[in-house]
Amino acid sequence: MNHPSHAISPTSPAQLLADTKRPLHTPAGLVGDTPVLWIGEPFTATGRGFWAKLEGHNPGGIKDRTALHMVRAARARGHLLPGARIVESTSGTLGLGLALAGAVYGHPVTVVTDPGMEPLMTGLLTAYGAEVDLVDIPHPAGGWQQARRLRVEDLLARHPDAWCPDQYHNPDNVAAYAPLAHELVAQLGRIDTLVVSVGTGGHSAGIASVLRGFFPHLQVVGVDTTGSTIFGQPAASRLMRGLGSSIYPRNVAYDLFDEVHWVAAPEAVWAARRLARHHYAAGGWSVGAVSLVARWLARTLPAEDRIVAVFPDGPQRYVGTVFNDTYCREHDLLGHLPTDGPDEIAHPADRVVTRWTRCTHITDPLATPGEQAAPEPILAGAAR
Repeated sequence: MNHPSHAISPTSPAQLLADTKRPLHTPAGLVGDTPVLWIGEPFTATGRGFWAKLEGHNPGGIKDRTALHMVRAARARGHLLPGARIVESTSGTLGLGLALAGAVYGHPVTVVTDPGMEPLMTGLLTAYGAEVDLVDIPHPAGGWQQARRLRVEDLLARHPDAWCPDQYHNPDNVAAYAPLAHELVAQLGRIDTLVVSVGTGGHSAGIASVLRGFFPHLQVVGVDTTGSTIFGQPAASRLMRGLGSSIYPRNVAYDLFDEVHWVAAPEAVWAARRLARHHYAAGGWSVGAVSLVARWLARTLPAEDRIVAVFPDGPQRYVGTVFNDTYCREHDLLGHLPTDGPDEIAHPADRVVTRWTRCTHITDPLATPGEQAAPEPILAGAAR
């Protein structure tokens, strides 16, 4: 016996399109409006959890936002001429964003990086049309970052019309993240604690400064890596990329932070792998470090506290590192279960930290007592 179909046809084609994203004319439209995901047990304690802003849903990650914004702003001011080359130092994620901006606005892109960049990232940058310039010797004091910046200066001297975004000191890097903060307010309504990784200082300053305008009592927790100089620790060899620094970026807004946590590579790997396994919310070094700290805050803060952690990217570039057993064994990253909470130090200069450690005394390492440090000079050609 034949039964009639119970399918219901829409009264108009518009109903089918009501919940879809509009067609896009350029890939820039793929950036933004990223989702927020609840991270609870088993990653967190029973009945506790935090919200994760999944910036890996952008084409290349969180820095798509700042790459597009910095390029648009420079073009509007006449600093970046039509068709001129963009040259920048990056460990990878901003490079993808600049390749995207170059495709959208018609600029060739040169990415200066170092041997720590994953082969996958090099392949993607090349596929998207960027030139990859590799430095092979670290600077004796400033490490790979300073070596890359010196190479950028050399390239700018060779290409007089070229422009460098100078992500470490460019205030447009900070301004680019206002839309992300507005998305969070629209998505969650109220935010009590923000957990953010710190590298160039752009997204931590940009998001926190806007959210403080909505929520004056917002607690801002910065997450750095051991071996990073940003919050006053001495420079040391760093395995993790995407957070931390061996120079002092002037975009870091020290006055916005209530506390900082330094996380070691094995601890970040443990958290990233556990998060991926149980919540399908994967990312690399920064995601692991940020989620470890947010997990602890969810357990120790009042249950009603609404915590947001920003996950800067997804797992793709870390398949050969964080999620690769051979790599992790070679670097002794497996089998190190983090403690229930961080060590505590009263001042960043108290001692060198080598594992997860927390400090609530935040100072600018370059500031003298009673005054703020002057900004470092922007790279030659960056304002052209």
